[in-house]
Amino acid sequence: MRNSNLARLLAIGVSAAALWAAPMAASAQDMPGEGTTVRMAQATWDTGWFHAEIYKQLLEELGFTVEGPQTLDNPPFYQAVGQGDLDLWVNGWFPLHNTYRSAFESGAEIVGAVAEGGALEGYLVSKAAAEEYDIKTLDDFKRDEVKEAFDRDGDGKADLVACPPGWGCEVNIEHHMDAYDLRDHVNPIKAGYAASMADAIAAYQQDEPILFYTWTPNWTVNELVPGEDVVWIEVPEVDLPDDMADLENAATLEGVDGCVADPCTLGFPANDIVPVANTEFLNENPAARALLEEVSIPLDAIFAQNAAMNDGDDDIEAQASKWIEDNRDMVDGWLETAREAAS
Repeated sequence: MRNSNLARLLAIGVSAAALWAAPMAASAQDMPGEGTTVRMAQATWDTGWFHAEIYKQLLEELGFTVEGPQTLDNPPFYQAVGQGDLDLWVNGWFPLHNTYRSAFESGAEIVGAVAEGGALEGYLVSKAAAEEYDIKTLDDFKRDEVKEAFDRDGDGKADLVACPPGWGCEVNIEHHMDAYDLRDHVNPIKAGYAASMADAIAAYQQDEPILFYTWTPNWTVNELVPGEDVVWIEVPEVDLPDDMADLENAATLEGVDGCVADPCTLGFPANDIVPVANTEFLNENPAARALLEEVSIPLDAIFAQNAAMNDGDDDIEAQASKWIEDNRDMVDGWLETAREAAS
């Protein structure tokens, strides 16, 4: 009798332990990143912060502790992620960032894609000025009357809102200045991009001609709409830096809204926006690798957030949270795939 009671008590104890263990096991499976810190970076251009915040919050839903993101220029980030001093960012632009491959490829890799093929780059001119001065390509800025019209600082050159040092686009614009013999004709403004564009928009609103570089997705093309306010102009011919020379055909695109020609020789290949992550980190954290491979953010969502941010709504954390909740079914699918990869 005593043995029977003992056996019954043991059975009850085992059953209770099983009941307690089951949720603990499920919790560990749901949070495969628990106990791991992700050292994350983000780019200096604020148009990339929205999707960086989305990825951060998704990593946190998997249990990872995310440190940062730390805002960095391209060169220090790619060096740090290749050396293992940082784990990832989701602000890679390729092929634009091909020039940094040698800095990171021995220890890091591109994994997944935020958005593929829809990130355009090029030069735009206020539409009225393009029509008045018959501007079609950068070569037209060698004409005296065009230079004078676009010279806002009195140095005898047309002013171009360009890219700050350390950005991938700065390398390409500098290449174009030499390739098209524009040094004596165009003045690239390399100050803070947002402030320089705000100044250009103010000039546009005073009916002054403006010339600027931009990319998509970006709030600039919501503020100055191609085809209505401004037009994409062409380069005289495609001339890319050596590390992008094999992409010559990709620098002429069909169907670019608001371009002066179709197809449009933008002079920049269309880009993929991609995560770049340390390979050792990915190998040690299969859930993180699977998440990066799964996630994608529609360009329309990035456009909309960029426009809201330009209008003064700078609560990027809340914007990212809302996007995640508005797309919860899709997001839960990504998270489930990540959890399965870790099991």
